[in-house]
Formats: sequence, structure tokens, C-alpha cells
Amino acid sequence: MLAVMSFSDFASFFQHDFIWFALIVGVLIALCSSLLGVTLVLKRFSFIGDGLSHVAFGAMAVATVAGLTNEMYIVLPVTIVAAILLLHTGRRSKKLNGDASLALISVSALALGYLIYNFSGSSNLTGDVCATLFGSTAILSLTQADLWLCIGLSVLVIALFLVFYNKIFAITFDETFSKATGVKTELYSLLIAVVIALVIVLAMNLVGSLLISALVIFPALCAMRLFRSFKSVILCSAIVSVCCAVSGILLSIWLATPVGSTVVAVDLVAFIGFTLAGFLKNKRNFAKKQHTVNV
Repeated sequence: MLAVMSFSDFASFFQHDFIWFALIVGVLIALCSSLLGVTLVLKRFSFIGDGLSHVAFGAMAVATVAGLTNEMYIVLPVTIVAAILLLHTGRRSKKLNGDASLALISVSALALGYLIYNFSGSSNLTGDVCATLFGSTAILSLTQADLWLCIGLSVLVIALFLVFYNKIFAITFDETFSKATGVKTELYSLLIAVVIALVIVLAMNLVGSLLISALVIFPALCAMRLFRSFKSVILCSAIVSVCCAVSGILLSIWLATPVGSTVVAVDLVAFIGFTLAGFLKNKRNFAKKQHTVNV
């Protein structure tokens, strides 16, 4: 049964800094994920987040066994390299296409990561692995250093997206035409790969390795149910993602449920709601067209 706390107990949590740290980081992660999510969905790279999160899990296992106090020194560069390999060498290879390379790297990293965790000597191996995979409490145990690191990386991701918005828009919809018009598509694809890696590493704190794809995909799919222009989808996706992240974090505290799973559950509810709204919108537009034809 869910252990629902009283409102007074729930309100008392906001006296603690870690709650505000979690909300700030959750908003920033959700915002960054939504910006890249639209591009990934439109380019049919939706599951690259899943593959990269497994790579990050493997890298985190190595950092744990190595006894590093800051896992970011291994996780971030390894994830960036994997993103570049998946987006470039994977799609260029004639013998191994992008989907196959994604599956190969994803499954291998996940299996090796779990094996490496077994050598860590942890007394709570199952708990450590579940926390990393599903993001159960990681975001509620952030330090001030973690907060500033997340703010710095999030600002970098948002700044890169805004500065190169037009180029990202161009290669998202027609990379071949963009290349023919002189756009350095390889360079901007490399930039997207690096930004994706940054987002994945950030998102692991919120939803864990296995649930990152939901954080990237659901807001974009929600927005696409109601809007058609790229800018409108981006704005709607960002709003939905932030609202779902905040709602999920607060619900997880109130209901004493895992943060990552709760956030994804809220995203799922939002997707169902937007799907219904899109259906009603299309039905209404169809009725208007039929009325115009009859008149």
C-alpha cells in the first residue's frame, strides 16, 4: 500500500535544501531533455537515449569499482564518445547499421556494467543497481556541488541549442538538402551527439538509466499530438516536460514512491491526455471541413 503522508508533513519537507535542489535539477533536466527529444524523435533516433544510458551505466560501474569520488570524470567522456560512434560510424557502416550498433553497444554495456558492479564489494548490490537503473532516490541526495554542476551543464546545453537552433532545425528535417546548400552537417551532427550525451548523463540523476528514453520521448510525442510547427512543438514539449518532472518529484515525496518511476508515470498520463486532445481536435477539424464542403 502507498504510504500517503499528511499535508503538514508534506509541507515540512520544503524546509530542507535537498528538496529545492531536486526541484531545480529536475526542471533543468526536463527542459534539456525536451529540447533534444523533438530532434531525436523527428530524426528517428528515439532509442539512442536508451543505448547511451546503458553505456553511462557501464561507465558508472567502472567508476564505482575504481573508487572515484566523482563518477562524472569517467561517465561523461565515455558517453560522449559512444554518442559520436552511434550517430556517425553506426549509420555509415555498410555491415552494421545504426539500429544494430545501438543494440550491440546498449546490451553489452548493460551486461558488463552489472558484472563490474559484482566486483565492487558492495553490501547492498541489488539496492545500488536498482537505484542506478531506476533513479529511486539519487535526485533527493544531491549536494550543492552536484547542483552547480547540473546548472552549468544545463546552461551549456540550452545555450548550444539556442545558438545553433536554425542549423539543428535544418538538419533535423532534411540533412541531405542542408548539406547540398553548404551547411556543415557533419559538424552539427557531432554537436548534437555531444549535447545528447550531456543530457543523458544529467537525466540519470532524475529517472535512472532504464527510464531516460521516456524523459526524452514522451514530451515530444505529447506536443506533436496538438502542434505541427517545429517551434510550437519545442515550446509545448518544454512546458510539458517541466510540469511532469515537478509533478512527479512532488508526488514521489508525498506517496513515498521511487522518483524516476513516478516521473515517467506522470509523463505517460500526460501522453494519454494529449493523445485524447489530439483526437478530439482532429475530429473537430474534420467536422468543420465536412460542414464547409456541404455549404
